[in-house]
Amino acid sequence: MKKRLLKILLPAVFLPLTVVLGAVLLREKYYAFAILAVLLLTVLFFYSGFERKKVTSRRLVVVAVMTALAALGRVILTPFPGVTPITAFAALTALSLGGEAGFMVGSLAALLSDFYAGQGVWTPFQMFAWGLTGLFAGLLAKQLKNNRVLLVIYGVIAGVAYSFLMDLWSVLWLNGTFSLKLYAAALVTSLPFTIIYAVTNTVLLLLLVKPFCKKLDRIKLKYGL
Repeated sequence: MKKRLLKILLPAVFLPLTVVLGAVLLREKYYAFAILAVLLLTVLFFYSGFERKKVTSRRLVVVAVMTALAALGRVILTPFPGVTPITAFAALTALSLGGEAGFMVGSLAALLSDFYAGQGVWTPFQMFAWGLTGLFAGLLAKQLKNNRVLLVIYGVIAGVAYSFLMDLWSVLWLNGTFSLKLYAAALVTSLPFTIIYAVTNTVLLLLLVKPFCKKLDRIKLKYGL
């Protein structure tokens, strides 16, 4: 019962509250505390997805490998602004291992790749935004795995949603509070990157969904994950 409650409260209340307060209150000097808080809540959320009999090191290894691939892919693609595979790897993980695993891959890949791309007050928001792409992919796993059209739609929505969330961070950080005018301006300014996010997500998901889900499902079946 406690774990079920955590699975609802963590992504719906505690995590968004943490990233918003981090952007508004902690600012530049103390953003590391917000990063640490989001990291701990992410691990707790991942743990909440375990049933006691299913807590295995193999599941952790698979999630770690997917996280490493996502982070490495982002580092390699850094010269191309807006092109990143994190959404795709978070979603692919979620399709086979569940939303909690997808959330952890998205969140940790953002944190790890920011050691190269640059960490800052934006990192907690990136962790949360990319984590959500994995979480929702897990919730829609049955539909997305069996329907390429829905997968394309999800890739587009995930790219747009990520950009919108990061624009929200920009407004909160710059203004200290939410401003509709500033937010609208941020949305217009970031439109080219939003389009790149959406297109990149869609292409990567279509290219990787079959080989990766096939292998992940085989591992899941073989080891009873």
